[in-house]
Amino acid sequence: MKLQMHSIHFDADQKLVNFIQKKADKLETFYDRIIDGEVIMKVENVDSRDNKVIEIKINIPGAQLFAKRQSKSFEAGADEVIESLRRQLKKRKEKMIAH
Repeated sequence: MKLQMHSIHFDADQKLVNFIQKKADKLETFYDRIIDGEVIMKVENVDSRDNKVIEIKINIPGAQLFAKRQSKSFEAGADEVIESLRRQLKKRKEKMIAH
């Protein structure tokens, strides 16, 4: 899956980009018609330690799925966002099969 990576207020290292790409590629095992996606990583100026925000938007035929998480690290946030998108894809696929 082709992902556009955007890092706001910091420079994402290649290791982080590869980690997110590898996790996102696993989504194709649940739904093979994913067109592309966009990842936005931000560091927010808040007092809490959970200042890293990750958003992933993926395009599939006829729809766009979105998930956003705020956590202590981008890796933890990516895991949660990918899991959320996996559930959304699975639910969408079940609805398609039911019709």
